Amino acid sequence: MDRMDDFLRLSASTARFTYGAPRAFAFGDEGRLLWFLRSTGPTDPLDSLWVLDTTTGTETRLADPRELSPEPAPLPVAERRLRERSRLVAAGIGSYALCADGHKAVFALYGRLYEVTREADAGQPAQPKELPTAGPVFDPLPSPDGSRIAYVADDALHTVPGGRVSPGDGARWGVSEFAAAEELDRHRGHWWSPDGQRLLAARVDESALQRRWFADPAHPELPAEDFAYPEAGGPNADVQLWVFGPGGDPVVRLVWDAETYPYVSDAGWDSPAEILLTVQDRLQRHVLLLSADPDTGRTRELSRTTHPQWVDPLLPGTPARLADGRMLTSADTPGGAARALALDGVLLTGDGLQVRKVAGAHGNRLLIEAGRRDPSEQQVLLLDPDTGELTALADGPGVHSVQAAAGALLLTSADADGIRRVLRTADGNEFTPGDLSQPLPYRVVPVLERVTEHGVPTALVWPRDHVPGTRLPVLMDSYGGPGMQDVSAEPRRWQLRQWWADQGFAVVTVDNRGTAYVSPQFTHAMYRGFSEVTLEDQVAALQALGARHGDLDLTRVGIRGWSYGGYLSALAVLRRPDVFHAAAAGAAPTDFRQYDTAYTERYLGLPAEHPEVYERDSLLADAAGLTRPLLLVTGLADDNVHPSHTLRLSRALTDAGRPHQLLALPGVTHMTPGGVREKIVAQELAFFRRELG
Repeated sequence: MDRMDDFLRLSASTARFTYGAPRAFAFGDEGRLLWFLRSTGPTDPLDSLWVLDTTTGTETRLADPRELSPEPAPLPVAERRLRERSRLVAAGIGSYALCADGHKAVFALYGRLYEVTREADAGQPAQPKELPTAGPVFDPLPSPDGSRIAYVADDALHTVPGGRVSPGDGARWGVSEFAAAEELDRHRGHWWSPDGQRLLAARVDESALQRRWFADPAHPELPAEDFAYPEAGGPNADVQLWVFGPGGDPVVRLVWDAETYPYVSDAGWDSPAEILLTVQDRLQRHVLLLSADPDTGRTRELSRTTHPQWVDPLLPGTPARLADGRMLTSADTPGGAARALALDGVLLTGDGLQVRKVAGAHGNRLLIEAGRRDPSEQQVLLLDPDTGELTALADGPGVHSVQAAAGALLLTSADADGIRRVLRTADGNEFTPGDLSQPLPYRVVPVLERVTEHGVPTALVWPRDHVPGTRLPVLMDSYGGPGMQDVSAEPRRWQLRQWWADQGFAVVTVDNRGTAYVSPQFTHAMYRGFSEVTLEDQVAALQALGARHGDLDLTRVGIRGWSYGGYLSALAVLRRPDVFHAAAAGAAPTDFRQYDTAYTERYLGLPAEHPEVYERDSLLADAAGLTRPLLLVTGLADDNVHPSHTLRLSRALTDAGRPHQLLALPGVTHMTPGGVREKIVAQELAFFRRELG
């Protein structure tokens, strides 16, 4: 029986209100062209490639996946996994890349390679042209002048025209390894030099890694799929960087102390004569910015960032060399009060500003996205690199972001009234890129409060028909893990929470210490204390809100979550059954000894050196103490939090004779696409109504 109501069906059919929304913007032709991806409407999952001409405001669709491939084919394995790493749910054209002048785009569609051109004086745009390749294409990248295209096929790096570039030595070439793509935000593994004469390419050797396997129990006739996984405490992929010349022969390997600094978190060309790369030690306490000579492979240190716990992941837009040669990097202010910017190692911003991104240059100033009020909001500011003076471009309530090129600005503003985009050209014209997505059904204004002595951000969503004085069961709905922020003014994240509230719950969301955007000090409080800090703050925040809001019935508290939020949910009923009375835990990493290296070791250290930390944060030993209702959910094709995490906890509960429910979903990945998430929510609703009364 279909148990989804109208909202859940609408959420499922629109991919949570994202289909039809423009995304992946890029400027071309000195800001005259704005490229982007968008489907044709709120229920269309297939993204097409579009361009907006800022001289006329005309939008033109340049590539339609239905015309190019009427019969969709399977995605290459590398692209399917990269979409998981980048959490991309849209189908069709997933990404594209522009040549330097922004007139030509290249993209892959179901493993086939295409290029399409939009000339400055074009009347009718050229039709996409399919190019011959050596195999299913992944991550195509044009040379700056557009004359050649690099791409990966079957783990080898090729160019067209040209042919195979990388040697057949058993390694994977031109790709990012799992740790870089999932945890370090580096999704690319090859880069053209600015003159288009050479290619920098990553060589990834995963032979030392263990294999993880997936079998679809619904189709026992199909073979299992496997991939290399870097488990905490175990080996990482061996990553090298090589420079290839015009003829394809390797010219030189870049040399640094890779044994001490195995992670390459960023790489690229600063000029034809210089490569910049950022490397980190395994525990990510030391991050080095290196300059490399592409002719000799020798490197020299430009800057070093250290932290006794861990250095936060790279701030987007840094490191970057300014036009005058100064180097822009990220830094923390003394005491960890703010994430800041530094020029040649000297702090440029201070404690009153939490910098989140450097979006580029606008005239002689820097465009930055930052928070200078409540952490739920984000402003767009101009920063003078000489004086540190700040000028607001977009600082009203909400979350504002920006892209820029040659004096043109694309400003995006999100608040309770929705998401709006305005394109401002250098000559003062304004356009609004078309948004064909489903309008958000709810206007949600959560009650935002900072509670406890730590100033923990919280949000409370009431039913729209709530009558003050009516006590309601509480549903805790938080993520709680590092690198993530739940309490934000971005409106889409509150749609499902408003739906939950309208089912008769007071919905509480808490960003405990360890989560992002409050301050580095706030984030680092989670060091070697996942379970303790997360649960302590969630409980304290709930009790503080209960003292302020008498309609919260703290004798009926449920908790739900996915991924780290699933871990939090299971943790809550296992260790604090006095506070939490039922939990739905989805895709929970139940034992971090089985999670990946770059994430886990950053926060918990090495398992061999700190076994007590891993034991304390594992849920398996708590199984015998379960006294509250627990619903476990896992996707059996989840390559991020492998289903074995949930199944091990279920087995421990079964061995201890503790009743629980298990929902194991064949073929479902960590992203739960295609309406699966909404079907899970319908099951959760029935569970909480039954268990909380």
